[in-house]
Amino acid sequence: MNILRDSIILHTALIAALAGGALMGGYATMRGGDEPARTGGEETTVTTSAKPKAHTFTAAGPGQCLTWDVGEDGSTSNFTTVDCAEEHRFEISSREDLATYPSSEFGTDAAAPDITRQAQLREELCKQQTITYLGGKYDPTGVYSIASILPPADSWTAGDRTMLCGVQRTDDAGKITTSTGKAQNQDQSRVAERGECVAIDSANGSHKVDCGQPHSYEVTDRVNLSEVFDHPPTTEEQDAHLKDVCTKAALDYMGGDDNLYNSWLAVYWTTIPTASWNAGSQSANCALFHPAEGGGFSTLQGSAPAGFTIDGNPPAPRPERRPLRNPQ
Repeated sequence: MNILRDSIILHTALIAALAGGALMGGYATMRGGDEPARTGGEETTVTTSAKPKAHTFTAAGPGQCLTWDVGEDGSTSNFTTVDCAEEHRFEISSREDLATYPSSEFGTDAAAPDITRQAQLREELCKQQTITYLGGKYDPTGVYSIASILPPADSWTAGDRTMLCGVQRTDDAGKITTSTGKAQNQDQSRVAERGECVAIDSANGSHKVDCGQPHSYEVTDRVNLSEVFDHPPTTEEQDAHLKDVCTKAALDYMGGDDNLYNSWLAVYWTTIPTASWNAGSQSANCALFHPAEGGGFSTLQGSAPAGFTIDGNPPAPRPERRPLRNPQ
């Protein structure tokens, strides 16, 4: 039973383009670890009136991946190129030269673009390039966001106008997380794993939280629907498949029908919109929730198998009854 499916499909756009821009302030001060930035002082012997091309802060290009360390204070270090099969924080889709876009805006003495301008540049220069790089499959509501990296401050001052476009994996709070493998080969679905809990905010945004904190549902399984459907499944097709799969997952998670019955929790699942499926998202969640009076989710706290409350109270006793089903 999927009581709330029609009112809430939990696959929301949590990472807006501007969120990536807010993170770019950190990139702008990042030191290039793989290729130390050179200063203008190295060019003092040049006697021509034309200023020589500045050394770029990195030679990495499309198809390559980058990573860096993040300190407790948010500082970054050890910016380097790695094999995309290894953990990384950024995959490059294109290299852009801001000196030519237009040259008058980012000339020799120009300041680096601010957060707002960076967001505009990503839209103008990075978006379509990145979607093309991904083979046309990019789900803006998924786990990847289109982002950009500017040179560190000293490289910019020395004349480097390189901007890297690419994708980064982010959590539901917009924080960059590591990933492995090329983005084009990954399931882009923003879903939770078995045993994780999810809170729904007033704007219908979903956020993973510790199950000891107030939450809306607890995940019993992650289901890859591409193993079942070779086409974009309709909501009705997904419902028909997930009803049985998620009921079985709930029974297994709770340890049998009696435990599920006495918990007062109901089986719930998410579905994938056609646009997201076509863009590379193929997984749904099975979960347990308690329907609130008047619709929506009750507030749960604690893990369902270990003891929890519903709107601050433990589940009320239910009349004894004969078990209807048990996990196989």
